[in-house]
Amino acid sequence: MIGCKNIRKSFGNLEVLKGIDLNIEQGEIVAIVGPSGAGKTTLLQILGALDTPDSGEVFYGDTVITKLKDKSLSSFRNKNIGFVFQFHQLLPEFTAVENVMLPALIGKIRYSDAERRARELLDFLGLKERFSHKPAELSGGEKQRVAVARALVNHPSVILADEPSGSLDTQNREELHRLFFDLRKEFNQTFVIVTHDPQLAQLSDRIIQMKDGIIEN
Repeated sequence: MIGCKNIRKSFGNLEVLKGIDLNIEQGEIVAIVGPSGAGKTTLLQILGALDTPDSGEVFYGDTVITKLKDKSLSSFRNKNIGFVFQFHQLLPEFTAVENVMLPALIGKIRYSDAERRARELLDFLGLKERFSHKPAELSGGEKQRVAVARALVNHPSVILADEPSGSLDTQNREELHRLFFDLRKEFNQTFVIVTHDPQLAQLSDRIIQMKDGIIEN
């Protein structure tokens, strides 16, 4: 469903990815683990079309995204991939609903439809009482659930998460982990998660161990 062939990436003289081959099935929850500097985040960014490899191919089904031009690639990413980051990256001047709506509006979804979808997702995630709250008025766990709703707003087939529970306390971390599995059950989405959290990794369907720019298992 999603994967890559012989992905290589260097920054200057440092080779960060050294020929990565990977296949992930629809509906799978995969954890990518390994020490800092292993290349995990770089791989995730390339899978999410946020960065380009020096060589190799990334594909989603029959679409080889590494062959797409900038405009087509941006459109594909907006429609098919959702992102969850460690520090939420919510816009402080916008409410929870407005933050969730943004990817839909970028994708040229009608405002009323984007707002309705954002409210439905926030309600599903237990944030019905927080629609009009700005990020500064939300707890860490609430901010991360808003970020998850934003990732889901365009009905993406794949969610890519980079250390999504890294900034959360134990209770919120456990709630976020359960949420990923609830979302998979509800929407059959694929999750690729870079994490240092052993609990989250052990809950996943498959663990991919990286070290020094290669996959060890």
